[in-house]
Order: sequence, then structure tokens, then C-alpha cells
Amino acid sequence: MSSGVEADIALDAAVILTLGMNRVLGRGAGLAGRGAEALAALAAGRAEARAAALAEVETHERALREVVERNARIAALAETRAKIGANAALPEPLRPEEHQTPEELAAWCAALDPVLDEAERALSEHLAAQVTAQIFTVPAAGLQADTGQRGPERGASPVPRVQDDVQGTLERIMTRLLPDAAEGERRAVADAARLLAGTGTAEEAEAVLQEVRLRIRDANRRTEERRERERRRAAERDAAEQAEAERRYVLDSITTAFEDMGYEVAPGFETLTADGGALVLTKGGWPEHSVKMRVDDAAHVRAAMVRETPAESEDDRRVDAEREREWCEAFEAARTRLAAAGIRSQVAWRLEPGVRELPVSERPRQTGGRAERRERRRERGR
Repeated sequence: MSSGVEADIALDAAVILTLGMNRVLGRGAGLAGRGAEALAALAAGRAEARAAALAEVETHERALREVVERNARIAALAETRAKIGANAALPEPLRPEEHQTPEELAAWCAALDPVLDEAERALSEHLAAQVTAQIFTVPAAGLQADTGQRGPERGASPVPRVQDDVQGTLERIMTRLLPDAAEGERRAVADAARLLAGTGTAEEAEAVLQEVRLRIRDANRRTEERRERERRRAAERDAAEQAEAERRYVLDSITTAFEDMGYEVAPGFETLTADGGALVLTKGGWPEHSVKMRVDDAAHVRAAMVRETPAESEDDRRVDAEREREWCEAFEAARTRLAAAGIRSQVAWRLEPGVRELPVSERPRQTGGRAERRERRRERGR
């Protein structure tokens, strides 16, 4: 942008972690608790206090993420339970509160893990019994060859004994099938298992059981791959939500900083067609000037002063230079305020006042008072 400035932005770790905590807790973008303490200690130069506060924020944020993972597993098991019609007991997900300590959250996770493991085993056993019962509801006509069991001449048929052994083996094998395997995967395993009904010897039954094992192995592999894809998608969604929270925090902090210095800040026209990172800064004593600012991904800020109408005289150009100097001073003051909010900036490019003629704004500037802007922020925080 001509006649302006570009700066790289870096958010403090306390800001990043606290924004992540706020998203889990369902709160707005404001910083509180140890996050605010860490920033205050940074501003005061108290390294030890900052390190302690930041360590607590990291611990709390990590504990909250562990809770989110367990809640996701509960939801997945509940979905599986509904699909296969099981009656396995599942714990309620935890809705973490701000007052809960990291130790309390970690204890909940530790106590929950064996419960979820048992629930998953119960679902697998239910699925195994379900499939096995479908196959062995009616005694099979096969499995009647001599298997080394007591023969008919001693008054006992080998068929029930062999069938019982095969049924028990099948049920044990079936418990290895992950309960959230896709319906098509479960059907493929069941189709192989149904071949047992037509076997005539224990050797034939073992061959079918081996095919069932192979299909379960393949089904579990594909299920694990699907789980991994879902984890990646969840991580991508989380990263996108975090990036948006950081960008919004930067925009709101910039808005507050300049409003506190007497500027009016309104969304830029680009907000209607782009990603909402454009702002327009105006002042009551600037009838002919405004500043167009854009924040890109909470990583870069670009700003340029523009005129509403072309300069027509030397006096106009003198006023332009004065406004540019005023703006440069305000930008430096804003950088100091933003640093206190955990937003560090490094100027990458700057055009000094009066070097170039100010460009003319392509759009009429929008106005919006401080009260209107704060109301919009309150609406976002709801």
C-alpha cells in the first residue's frame, strides 16, 4: 500500500493459550486469570512471575484439550451404540467450568479412560454376539464329519460339540472387530462368517474362521484409517477456529487502541466481500482524510492514509503531510498499547510523510461511532 506502513504481528503465548481456553469454555475473546497475569508480568518485566503464570495457563489449556478429546470419544461411542442397538452404559460428557483446576480435569480424564475402554469392549462383544446369533440360530446341517470326538457308536453325536466349539471360537474372533466399523465392513465379516453354516468338517470350519480373521483385520485397518482422517479433520477445524479467534482478537485490540486515542473505527468496504479484516479509521478533525487498514490472518497489518478527494493546492498537500505525521505518531502509540495486550509488531515497510502524494479513496468512507462499534463487539461475544 502506498503512503503507509506494513508490520508483522506475533501474538504472545499467553494470548494464544488463553484464546484456546476461551473457545473450550465458550467465552469471548477477553483474557482473564493467569493469561492476564502473564501479560501484566511481561509488561512489568517480572520474568519469574510471568513464567509461573504462563506455565499454569499451558497446564490448564492442555487439560481442557484432554477433556475435549474424551468428550469426542464419548460422542463416537454413543453414535456406535445407537447404530448397532446396544445397551452399553456410557458416561456423560464433561462441560468444563472456568473454576475447575487442571488437576481436577486431569483426574476426570484418568478416571474416564478405563470406563470408555470397557464401554468399547462391551460394544464389540454385543456386535460379536449379534452376528454369531444370526448364524447359529438354527443348527447347521454341516459339521457332521468325523472329528475325533466320541462317535455315534458310543451314543453321542459329534455335531453339537463341534458346532459349540466353532460358535465359541467365532464369537471370540468377532470381539476383535472394532465396534465402529462401517456397515459395509461389518457386512463383509458377517458374510464370511455365514459360510460356517455350510461347512462339513472342522478343517473346513477353520478355513472359514481364518477368512473371518482376515476380513476383521482389514475392517479394523480401514476403521483406524477413518478414525485418523476424522482426527485430522478435527485438528484442522480446531486450527481454523483458533486462527479466527486470534484474528478477531487482533482486530478488536486494534479497534480499542485507536478508539481510546480518539479515532472512530468502522469495517472497511472489503469486509463485505473478503474475510472481514479491513478497517477504516477516521477522526472528527479529518474531513478529507482516513486510514485504510487491513489485518491478514493475525500475522500482518497494512495501513495507508487516503484522501476523500484529490489534493488541488500546495495547502492541501501541506495538510496531507501534517495528517500523515499525526497518523505515524498514532501508529507508534498504538503499537505500545498493543504490546501491552500481547500483540508484538515489527515494522517491515514504512513510507515517510510527504514522500508521495496521498491516493484518493475509491469508496466513500463509512462512519460508525464508538457506541455502535462496541455494540457489534458485544453481539459477537454472545
